[in-house]
Amino acid sequence: MTTRRHAIGDLLRRTAARHPAKTAIVYGELRQSYADLDRVVNRTANALAARGVGKGDRFAVFSHNNHAFVVAYFALARLGAISVPVNFMLGAAEVGYILEHSGATGILVEEALLPVARVAVTGRVAVRGVIGAAGEGRKPADGEGWEPADGEGWEPADGEGWEPFDAWAAHGDDSEPDVDIADDDPVQLMYTSGTESRPKGAALSGRSLIAQYVTCVVDGEMRHDDVEVHALPLYHCAQLHCFLTPGVYLGATNIVLPGPDPAAVLAAIEAERATKLFCPPTVWIALLRHPDFDRRDLSSLRKGYYGASIMPVEVLKEIAARLPEVRLFNFYGQTEMAPVATILGPDEQLTRLGSAGRPALNVETRVVDEEDRPVPPGVVGEIVHRSPHAMLGYWNDPDRTAEVFRGGWFHSGDLGIMDADGYLTVVDRKKDMIKSGGENVASREVEEAIYGHPAVAEAAVFGMPDERWIEAVTAAVVLREGAALTAEELIAFLRERLAPFKTPKRVTFVEALPKNASGKVLKRELRTTL
Repeated sequence: MTTRRHAIGDLLRRTAARHPAKTAIVYGELRQSYADLDRVVNRTANALAARGVGKGDRFAVFSHNNHAFVVAYFALARLGAISVPVNFMLGAAEVGYILEHSGATGILVEEALLPVARVAVTGRVAVRGVIGAAGEGRKPADGEGWEPADGEGWEPADGEGWEPFDAWAAHGDDSEPDVDIADDDPVQLMYTSGTESRPKGAALSGRSLIAQYVTCVVDGEMRHDDVEVHALPLYHCAQLHCFLTPGVYLGATNIVLPGPDPAAVLAAIEAERATKLFCPPTVWIALLRHPDFDRRDLSSLRKGYYGASIMPVEVLKEIAARLPEVRLFNFYGQTEMAPVATILGPDEQLTRLGSAGRPALNVETRVVDEEDRPVPPGVVGEIVHRSPHAMLGYWNDPDRTAEVFRGGWFHSGDLGIMDADGYLTVVDRKKDMIKSGGENVASREVEEAIYGHPAVAEAAVFGMPDERWIEAVTAAVVLREGAALTAEELIAFLRERLAPFKTPKRVTFVEALPKNASGKVLKRELRTTL
C-alpha cells in the first residue's frame, strides 16, 4: 500500500479508525458501526476478488437504496474496480445498453429487479449477485458484519450463476485488499439520466470525487455530528457524492431509506432526530404538502439542501416560513462535475432569490457566448466550468469528450446570467428554451409566475409545435388538494405578470408530473403525452 494513498476506500478506513463505535449506517432494523461497516466492506471486496473482480473491471449495481448498495460501492473502490450504478427505473434494453457500453463483467441486483436483469445480462457478465429481500434490513448476528441466519436469504435458480449478496458479505477474510490505486484512476461510471437518445457514461476519478467532497463539506457546512437522511437514489450523483460519501468521510450517521416517500422521510427525521436533509424541489414540495409535515417533530433539522432542478421562489419562501431554524443550501451542477459547481448559502436564500450562487470552493465558472468568449454581467450565455471536480471524460467517446471540454472548460449545456457580484442565475437548459413567435422564452420564468398562484402545487412549462407560433408556450399544472382553477383563470392571472409572448397559449391540468427517480420533471414525456 503506497504512502500517499488518498482513494475512496481510504476515507472509510480512516473514519473507522477515528470513530469505530459510532453508528455509520441505519437501514431498517440494521444499525451498523463504522468498525463493522469497514469489516463488511473488506469481506465483500475479498469475496469479489476471489471471483475474479480486479482493478479496472466495471461492475454494475442495479438496486434501490439499501445497505448492500453502500457496501458494494466502497468494496469495489477498495479493489480499484469501477462501479456502474444503474437507474432502477430502466427497462431491460436500457440496462443492457449500459452493461454493454461499460463492458461490465459483474453485476449486483436487487431481488425485485431480477426479472429485468435476467433479460439484460449477457454472457460476459460473469459475476452475478442478488440482494435478497429476506436478508436486507435485518439486524446482523451479534452486531457484526452481514451474516444471514440458516435458511434465510435468496436461493438462486440452478445454472444461472447468481449468488446471494449475503454470502459475499460473510466472506471469511476481513483484511483490507492491497491494491495500488492512483488519484486519476477511474472509480465510477455515472451514466447520465438519458434525456437524450442514449445515456453517456461520465468517468469519475478519486481525485474528482474527493475534491468535490471537500467542496461540499466546506461550503455546505457539513460536520461529523450530522445525522443525515438519504432518501433520494444512490445511483444518482447528488445523493451519493454530495451527501452519503462526504458523510462517511466525516463520520456522520447516515439514515438510508429505500426511496423518498414523504411519510417515511418525515418519520425518519422525527425518530432519528435527523439534522440534515437533501431533496430536489419536487420532493420538498411533496413534504410541504403532506399532512404529516405539521404532525411530526422536525425540530432537530438544522440543514436542508436542494438541487437537481430549479427551486421555485414561492417554495423557497414557504420552506423559510415553515422551517425557520433550517439553514438552506442550493447545490447546482451536473453529473460531469461530480456534481457540484456553484452553491448558494443559507444567508443568501431570500436576498438572492432564484440564484444558483457563486462558484464553489474548487470551481471556476464563466458564462460564455457561442464563440466561447465571456459575456458581460447580465447577459445570457452558456455556463462553463473549470475544476478538479470534472470527470475524466465520457467512457469510450473521445469526440464528445473533446466537444464538451473545448478550450479547457466543461460546457454544461445550461444557459445562465452572471451578475456583477459573481452570482449565477440559471435561465434554462438550452434544449428547454422555447422559441415562440421568433422570441426566446425561458420556461423557468413562466414556471415562477405560475407558482405565484395560490392554487398551484406544481408546474412544468415547455414548447409544443404550433402552426402559428412554431412553438407554443405550454403549461402542465398540478393543483393543490381541494383547489379549483380553470385554464382561463390561470392565463388571466399570468397576463398581469408576463409579456404576452411569454404567457402560455395552452394550460393542461394533470394529477401528477412525470418524474425520474431523482425528482427531475420529464418534460420530454409531457411533450409526447399532452
